[in-house]
Amino acid sequence: MSRSPMRRVVAAAAAGALVLGGASASLGLGAGVAGAQEAPACSQTSQAVKGPSLATIGSTHTYDRSVDAVETTAGQQVTYKTVVSSKGGLPVVSSLKEVPPTGFAAPVSARLTYNGGAAGPIEALPDGNGYKISASALGWLVTNGKPLVLETTYVVPNTVTPGSTVTDGGITVGGTVGIDNDLPDLNACFSVRLPNVGETVLSVADATGLGSEEGQLSSTGSVSDILGDALVDVIESGAIEGMLS
Repeated sequence: MSRSPMRRVVAAAAAGALVLGGASASLGLGAGVAGAQEAPACSQTSQAVKGPSLATIGSTHTYDRSVDAVETTAGQQVTYKTVVSSKGGLPVVSSLKEVPPTGFAAPVSARLTYNGGAAGPIEALPDGNGYKISASALGWLVTNGKPLVLETTYVVPNTVTPGSTVTDGGITVGGTVGIDNDLPDLNACFSVRLPNVGETVLSVADATGLGSEEGQLSSTGSVSDILGDALVDVIESGAIEGMLS
């Protein structure tokens, strides 16, 4: 099959980029945006402590919240981790609600670990402005060294703005022995960036079928050919122009 002059030029450039860049390429767009509009500092983790006090019957309850991404882009997944632990006593957690960032859809998955057991899937149900897991029986015992751990994974929506930061709305814990707590400021934060060239190429490849079985490498197609085709598709689609504007 004949190839247009433009595709041959881009394929050659792609091959050169593979050699010089170790199969990775960057236009430096992220750095330019960061320099022009620096996002406010945000923390991936936060912690709250309750007790020891009369309300906790002398126990100390600790609540931790974190997100696994320092920086990411729309369409990628992020996983939030909530850890509820206790020193002293035998507190029981009966429910745990989390409030995702504004504009986030329901979590694509949720996993729970408690009392030192193995992690397993659990259903997080809509509850007001967030999503809630509830114990089906007596609740989850939180003993020394055996915390309750909830991990929920979300897809970052297309409504996020590059250069901004994304912060969730905290958690609410239901339970006994003073471990119940409403913590809207127990947040985890990450920054939003523009998609890099590789992510844009992969996105276009998926949309155009280059990432499908028909678009895979064969005896008639090289890595540079396919990467060149994908880059041309990016250029022709206006994606790079949109990233630069």
